Amino acid sequence: MSAFTRSHLLGTEDLSKDEIMDIINTAKKFKDLINKGHEVIPTLQGKIIVLMFFEPSTRTRCSFEIAAKRVGAETIDFSSIKSATTKGETLIDTAKNLEAMQPHVFVIRHSNSGAPHTLAKLQKIPVANAGDGFHEHPTQALLDLMTILEYKKQVAGLNILIVGDIAHSRVARSNIYCLKTMGANVSVCGPATMLPPDIERLGVKSYTDLKKAITDQDVVMMLRIQAERGGTNNQFPTLREYSRYWGLNNNSVKLLKQDAIVMHPGPMNRGVEISQAVADSERSVILPQVTNGVAIRMAVLHKLANGKNIEEVI
Repeated sequence: MSAFTRSHLLGTEDLSKDEIMDIINTAKKFKDLINKGHEVIPTLQGKIIVLMFFEPSTRTRCSFEIAAKRVGAETIDFSSIKSATTKGETLIDTAKNLEAMQPHVFVIRHSNSGAPHTLAKLQKIPVANAGDGFHEHPTQALLDLMTILEYKKQVAGLNILIVGDIAHSRVARSNIYCLKTMGANVSVCGPATMLPPDIERLGVKSYTDLKKAITDQDVVMMLRIQAERGGTNNQFPTLREYSRYWGLNNNSVKLLKQDAIVMHPGPMNRGVEISQAVADSERSVILPQVTNGVAIRMAVLHKLANGKNIEEVI
């Protein structure tokens, strides 16, 4: 029996361990079938997914689109630049009009925190949050968890460090909620100006010294500076100094445990938060994260749109 039976996926904060693992296990099934040569697993044949991206995106938008096609669904790529929102139409009116066309799932990315929650309250179409402001990015956290499980086999008891612009990062927030629920020991590190003053209330340790934070970690997740959400170079001396003190480079990576892995949600700013050598090293699981993103989003769309049993369509 499915543990995840929600109408929407808006965040990871209130997901239970069973719900999280239900999505992960479904994603594993999809990934295994793809690896066995099944290009399409049509559990959502005939269904329509509307991709509502009000912010620029490469990985997440393409990942959701490929995921939808992999489960046999059709996609409508909504572009805010080409839509009536440029004429003054509100997000709510836009969603209501799209709802009247009877699609099956809305996938929304928006610069305003809470935008997906607003849509979920005002209409009946299932909503998948693809990132809202600096609030949450649940599918990123789920794909990160899936990747960690592949390389570490378990999450409970692992030491996991998130480094960078924590204050403005929806990825950091969703990962903290998700990883804490799964029993990980989570720490954050960055310039003091980029750490929320109350971050430890989420049950994490905070550091401003990367060298002190990094030595006992099993997983290190690097984040870029979130310039579009308020992270600016006014919060640290220079990019060169940022890279020197908070970047994962050829020197700082030597402090890692031998079997520690390095993650990044992308897009990367090579030479700032992560060096080219580290990004392309054997420790890096950045591209496997991207691969797992498709499987996770297949699972999420499958769950939200009440897909057919996987065994019945292969």
